[in-house]
Amino acid sequence: MPFVWVLSMLVARSYEERFLWVGPEEFRRVFFAAVMQLAVVGTVSWGLQLDVARGFVVLALPLATLLTLVQRYGHRRWLHSRHSRGQFQQTTLLVGHRNAVASLDEQMQRQAFHGYKVMGCCLPMGEANFVADAFNGLPVLGGLADVAEVVAQYEVDTVAVLPCPELDGPALRRLGWDLEKTRAELLLAPAVTEIVGPRVRIRPVCGLPLMHMERPELRGIRRFTKNVFDRTAAALGILFIGPALVGLALIVGLTSRGGVFYRQERVGRDGRTFSMLKFRSMVAGADRLVGDMKSDSGGNSVLFKQRNDPRVTPIGRIMRRYSLDELPQLLNVLRGDMSLVGPRPPLPSEVERYGFDMHRRFLVKPGLTGLWQVSGRSDLSWDDSVRIDVRYVENWSLTFDFMILWKTVGAVLRGSGAY
Repeated sequence: MPFVWVLSMLVARSYEERFLWVGPEEFRRVFFAAVMQLAVVGTVSWGLQLDVARGFVVLALPLATLLTLVQRYGHRRWLHSRHSRGQFQQTTLLVGHRNAVASLDEQMQRQAFHGYKVMGCCLPMGEANFVADAFNGLPVLGGLADVAEVVAQYEVDTVAVLPCPELDGPALRRLGWDLEKTRAELLLAPAVTEIVGPRVRIRPVCGLPLMHMERPELRGIRRFTKNVFDRTAAALGILFIGPALVGLALIVGLTSRGGVFYRQERVGRDGRTFSMLKFRSMVAGADRLVGDMKSDSGGNSVLFKQRNDPRVTPIGRIMRRYSLDELPQLLNVLRGDMSLVGPRPPLPSEVERYGFDMHRRFLVKPGLTGLWQVSGRSDLSWDDSVRIDVRYVENWSLTFDFMILWKTVGAVLRGSGAY
């Protein structure tokens, strides 16, 4: 079995560097290797009339798959922690116009656990002489024609090329040929950066490889399945944690004046408003004090948040730390106003200040948890909040929801951005 297992993993290309430690594709290939091995064993045993032990099918193969996934996940977490400490990093050269380069540089700095260390950039000739400190200290190493020389001189591991009119098809092709003489990988950023995963396919059209962008899966059987899953999970959750909900309600009622629950009008799918339910974590009448505290907001330009909000009660601070105040929203999920996973439910006052892009979030129900909660929550800037919500809507899938639910457990235990 060990020999056949390794062979199956090789055929599934699960050992290739581009699929390691980067995303769900690695796990998918491990599953594919397990299914392929089971199919091969079943076919061979049937064709040659061999008696294969049931333990292989019901124990050995599932156990090998599970242990491999656990090992891959553990190794990924270990590698991400090392990346965050500045170890095992890939030196990266950014190529494009300065605004796009600055944006990607900031994104890579925020997500340092991916292991990309930006060591410089190459800009079009007209921009190559601008002041370096405008790039937050990112050095300009040359122009677009100097990319291959810079890669060879600095032993760059990765070249990330952003959309740039000067780098058309022939220029990119020549750049790829030049980089083949080095060890550097070439990454091309599409113009639509938030569209990823199963929605993007390369299709041959009239002899040309064109990128086809599928419609987002927002309707049909998948949405029906999501609604059924949401309401079933919410009902089971209320049933199992009912005693804890009663206990929290008693604690809130006995430790401060005011009602146990706090209702607030929020905006849901298609712009319809609904009453969102939470455990009260602030003093009574806290809404009337917001106007006096706007100047001290620790949140972003639209979403008001303050790290040490004096309106929060001592018990409320603990509940917010572990998101216990949001458990009553399971009733909103059961009622159909919310989903288990989705964008953050906004206030009507926030919606009035939304730009065009942010109205995209109203195509789906707001969520009890979501990318916002597992990506930093109140520590995020407004631009990051917009980008994260749009990314979820554009790339929604049931697998994406399960991944966010899994990450929510760690985010709640860490409590980062929860205030």
